[in-house]
Amino acid sequence: MASAPSRPLILLVVGALQIPLFFAALPARAASALAAWALGSDGVLQLRTSRGARLEAFFQPADGAQGAKVWIDFPGELSRSRSLRGSGPVRAIRLGKPTPGSTRLVIEFKPSISLNPNQLKLIGTSPDRWKLNFEGLPTRGLRPIGEGDLTASTLSRWAPGIRITPTRTPINASGLPNVPRGRFRVVIDPGHGGPDPGAIGIRGLRETDVVLDVSLQVAQLLEARGVQVIMTRTADVDVDLPPRVAIANRVGATAFVSIHANAISMSRPQVNGIETFYFSDSRSARLASHIQQQVLNVSPGSPNRGVRRGRFFVIRRTTMPSALVETGFLTGRLDAPRLASAVHRRKLALAIATGILNYLQGVR
Repeated sequence: MASAPSRPLILLVVGALQIPLFFAALPARAASALAAWALGSDGVLQLRTSRGARLEAFFQPADGAQGAKVWIDFPGELSRSRSLRGSGPVRAIRLGKPTPGSTRLVIEFKPSISLNPNQLKLIGTSPDRWKLNFEGLPTRGLRPIGEGDLTASTLSRWAPGIRITPTRTPINASGLPNVPRGRFRVVIDPGHGGPDPGAIGIRGLRETDVVLDVSLQVAQLLEARGVQVIMTRTADVDVDLPPRVAIANRVGATAFVSIHANAISMSRPQVNGIETFYFSDSRSARLASHIQQQVLNVSPGSPNRGVRRGRFFVIRRTTMPSALVETGFLTGRLDAPRLASAVHRRKLALAIATGILNYLQGVR
């Protein structure tokens, strides 16, 4: 999920009514208050809670002189309320007790700041760690701020039950569409990596592992058809978003494709589906449509969540046709076993490569 999902929560506020679209929860355990938080200069909010805490988050749009607000509610009562002065796009950060036995962290933005609630996802990266990336937030002047120790995490003790080793064996590309050899250059972007595992799903299935395996196979297939491929990462390493964009823009790529896997609360395994995002232009929309159709073809029964506009950094800042594909839900009863399967990941790679090649056939 773009950059986007392991335990996403998106809530929309209409007027004074807060309408929860999703909630975020890890496997139920004893609830407690927020332990540590930090908002970085990159616009990413990081949280530490006790293991298994249940969180709820809300968004309220700007209204006149009042800027947009995002707040997160935690179980466990805060010892003292306080307000901290913000910087850059952030007006203030407040911590309080909205009701007895609860804690609320509020981030209030300046009135000029526009946020798209559909791009706000609260992601649980372990039983006690959470991340919210404010996609599209202008970060100029934003200084790091936070409280508590984020490093006191149990992440190292939360061993995934599924380990994925990238496929290195050759893949038969004989059935793929043909394009002029040596004419095209494509950047493949496996989402997340290194200390950022992305979404985490059933049995500890990690987004970073799934998408790296798929991406390496996509690269191999495209190269077999004479397409020059540049990858933003080829191992489990951390690459920030701006360098990913810079790589694509510097090499003058014909197309950019970012590969991800989705997630939602573990309590909603009925949510499955394929979706592909583009930012705005018609060429990107065509690229996204080709990929979406092919991935759906190899994912029978998985709902078509559509080709949609999105403001993810990597597709918004690249200067060539770009798409971001969510290959299924790591938390989905239908999608997760498939994403854990090497056979299905190979099918996904063939599908994505086919979609890209179909798009390239129409490039003049």
